[in-house]
Amino acid sequence: MNQINLNRFFYYTEIDSTQKEIWRRIEKETIEKGTVVVAEKQTSGIGTHGRVWHTDEENNIAFSFYIDLPINVKKLEGLTYEIAEIILEVFESLYKIKLAIKKPNDIVFNGKKLGGILTETKLARETLKNLVIGIGINTNQIEFADDIKDIASSIRKKFGVSVDNNLFIKEFLKRFEDRFEKRIGEN
Repeated sequence: MNQINLNRFFYYTEIDSTQKEIWRRIEKETIEKGTVVVAEKQTSGIGTHGRVWHTDEENNIAFSFYIDLPINVKKLEGLTYEIAEIILEVFESLYKIKLAIKKPNDIVFNGKKLGGILTETKLARETLKNLVIGIGINTNQIEFADDIKDIASSIRKKFGVSVDNNLFIKEFLKRFEDRFEKRIGEN
C-alpha cells in the first residue's frame, strides 16, 4: 500500500535550492507525487526561519521531496524529529556512525552541526495540501566558510568516512516511505 512512492528523481549539478525548485514546480503545476530533487551544489539553499543553508561544495547531500496526500495535519506532528531519527538510523546502519539530534531539526556531533531538515506545508483547513521536506547534510566537505567553520562540520571531517550520497538518499527514502505509511495508516 505505498501511497507516497518517492521515485521521480531530478538531479542537478547546481541549483539555487532544491526546496525552491519543488515549490516552483508546485506553483506551475508541473510536479508529480513522489518527486525528489537532488543537487550536488546549492547556491541559495534555505534553512529554517529563512536562514541560509550553506552547500558551497559539491559532494554533500542536498535534496527535497514532495508528498501530496489529503491527510489531517495532526498526522504530521513530530514528523521533523522522526525524519532526524531516520537519518541517524541510516548513518548507523551504513557507516556505524552515531550522531545526535538537536531539536527541532539539526543533526549534530559533538556540538557541531552536520545537517538539517526543513519541513514546509500548505494546508487547506486542517488537511494537508502540499508537504515539501528538504534535507541537507555535510557529508564529504572539508573546508567551511569563515562564518560557519566554528559551528559546522562534516561526516568526512569528523569520522574520516567518505559517504556515498546516492546510497544514503536511496536508503533514507526507503525507510522514510515505510515509516510514513505507518504514520498515515494509524487512526
